[in-house]
Amino acid sequence: MGVKEYMTGEAMNQDRIWSFTDLKKEVIDGGTCGKCGGCVSFCSANRIGALKIGDNGFPAYEDEDKCLTCGLCYMVCPQTHPLQDEIDTVYDWEPPIGHFKDVFSARSADTEILRAGTDGGVVTALLVHLLENGFIDGAAVSIAEGPLRRKAIVATSREELIQAAGSHWAEVPHLEEVGEGYSNFVPVIRSIRELEPKKLKKIAVVGTPCQIGAVRKMQVLNIVPSDIVVLTIGLFCMQCFEIDHLMDKGFMKNHKVTTDDVDGVNIKDDFMLKLKSGITVHVPLEEIEEIARPACLACKLFANDYADISVGGLGSPDGYTTVMIRTINGKRMFADAVYDGSIEYRTRKSMTDYAVEMSTIVSQVVEFAGKKKARGIKFREQYRR
Repeated sequence: MGVKEYMTGEAMNQDRIWSFTDLKKEVIDGGTCGKCGGCVSFCSANRIGALKIGDNGFPAYEDEDKCLTCGLCYMVCPQTHPLQDEIDTVYDWEPPIGHFKDVFSARSADTEILRAGTDGGVVTALLVHLLENGFIDGAAVSIAEGPLRRKAIVATSREELIQAAGSHWAEVPHLEEVGEGYSNFVPVIRSIRELEPKKLKKIAVVGTPCQIGAVRKMQVLNIVPSDIVVLTIGLFCMQCFEIDHLMDKGFMKNHKVTTDDVDGVNIKDDFMLKLKSGITVHVPLEEIEEIARPACLACKLFANDYADISVGGLGSPDGYTTVMIRTINGKRMFADAVYDGSIEYRTRKSMTDYAVEMSTIVSQVVEFAGKKKARGIKFREQYRR
């Protein structure tokens, strides 16, 4: 099957065994690879050693002779169609933004975390609570290496989780790069039979729709490294961008700022560059698309439909995080953090106010999800031509 057939989303032969060669042709060369690292994570976790992350950030053969042609790298890719029906069934997916049990605005009750977070600090507060109460041993997150650069780690302390707080929109391929830089994620799974009690066995993953999608496919197949992922927190995601593109295309110059001026970034109704001076520069999302990765422009998922909990700033007032509870597992862990006092809901005067708030949030999420889906369809149609 060629790239054009793949891009149309036509039904594929489910009995066929694919290989990384197919994945490279259809996804990587086709411009839709999100660099999530899921394919390499599986291959390395099983000590196969056929794949690696290349210098350009994309998966590549490390030793093609070691490839088992098992097709699992192709199957777990969030950009391919196999397993989609199974994923939809397992997570009760329904249009337009997937299944969810509750939606509300919340924030951290910890002032230190609240100051560190971009919106309400809910993700950090939840992870700290889960870590300190033994629900997880660590969390796959990313920490800042500058105002616009991040690196992936597995955080195992409150301090590391707070360091990772805040929004980021540059690409961070959690699933593979965490394992290369730290010994408590992918390398642990490589030697999973030799795990000692002190090693990590329960991990939370915070990620974009493509990253969470790869984890979910692995879990449906019951393959490592997904067996140690006990919670997925999905970020609302319109797009990521590559820092080099931000510079090369004169984006910063056009807005009369430099990277030294930037204190942080966020996306709600538009893209926001928060400057150290206290000023926030608002940029239309259409302009950001000029520096977005092609994989993001082809993606059709905004609300992280398959996560246990989806989060973002959209729909909530400043200082609060929009939280979308999707699974029983997510509800249980989040409720424990609320009961413990780590997270607090936005105060509402009545159930009517709550219903209005929920309806407003959902409508905004649906609106943005529709925009991203339409953009993805348009991009794929243009690609075919």
